[in-house]
Amino acid sequence: MTRFFLNFAVVIMLTCLSFTTTAKDKILLIGDSLSAGYGLEQEEAWVHLLQNKYNKKDNDIIIINTAISGQTTDNALLNIDTWLETHQPSHVLIELGGNDGIRGFPIKILQKHLTELVTKSQAQGAQVALMEIQIPPNLGARYTTMFTDSYNKVAKATNAYLMPYFMTKIAIEPKLMQNDNLHPNAQAQAIIKDFMYVEINKWLQSLAPR
Repeated sequence: MTRFFLNFAVVIMLTCLSFTTTAKDKILLIGDSLSAGYGLEQEEAWVHLLQNKYNKKDNDIIIINTAISGQTTDNALLNIDTWLETHQPSHVLIELGGNDGIRGFPIKILQKHLTELVTKSQAQGAQVALMEIQIPPNLGARYTTMFTDSYNKVAKATNAYLMPYFMTKIAIEPKLMQNDNLHPNAQAQAIIKDFMYVEINKWLQSLAPR
């Protein structure tokens, strides 16, 4: 009988170990053209490059990219329930708001939409990171400041992780931008990939038990 229980315990341990080593973090990326690879071949885009890097390093991380060019926060709200149900992500990364800001959407509406995106994801058990989007100062300093501050406010209110914007240093380098001066070019994608590799690791490490 003792031998039976020992053998049974070993089976349980091996089963648990197998589950642990094969489990993957699924990151649902909800974004716009900056993450959709606008103007680029898909294999050139930073999301594709980052997934390749994870695969080569045997990282158990899968990025599910639902980014759509032109997507706004209200567009995403129409789809997020389906995305969450379909993909069952462990993590959600929200890279949205740039199109809202460029179109001058009211700040309160932006904050409301971002909050709903975060809380819907959290309600499904996902850890959430909110990228701190920045926009050109075309609509004035006051609007621009209030826009960026919205991300910090929503992150604090929802206990989401605030992630730095990957375009901050790229947008000021003309050689890294497409001719429209809005979207990063192919040369910039590797830089974004490396930036996001570091920032996603910081996010995941912040969630690890201490």
